[in-house]
Amino acid sequence: MAYRFTARVACGLDDPDEDDCMMAGLAESDDEEAFSLLFMCDFDEPDAQEVSLGMDTHCLVTPDQGTAYGCVREVELSGDVLRVLLDPASLTALGLTDPVVEAVLRAPAADLARMRDVLPRILEYGRPAARPSLIRLSRSNGSAGDAGAFTT
Repeated sequence: MAYRFTARVACGLDDPDEDDCMMAGLAESDDEEAFSLLFMCDFDEPDAQEVSLGMDTHCLVTPDQGTAYGCVREVELSGDVLRVLLDPASLTALGLTDPVVEAVLRAPAADLARMRDVLPRILEYGRPAARPSLIRLSRSNGSAGDAGAFTT
């Protein structure tokens, strides 16, 4: 059964002059104890050490700093629900029990737009084999022609 939460906070950060990394996130609230998903990647291409450690791709961080690299298999926005399918092998590292996480989006529209803009760039970062097979972040129900809808 999917883990489902209501995301009242969203962000998309991608300014190398102000941010340490590119980040897109969703959270139940601003409270540090709230459930959250933070998708991140570096601004620069992966270096030799990151490649050797398997850290040459996107990163997902959950509450309590659960962290996994290259673990997102699919991400799809349908209406007001963002559905994320994770590699089952990453669940222990992320502190999750189900590979499907669904976020009901209730954050401010401008914040959600930034998240939708930044997230695909994060998921396309690094090693091609670790990129999601589906990235669909349309503004509506995923109909053809929606901005931000594509598959890999």
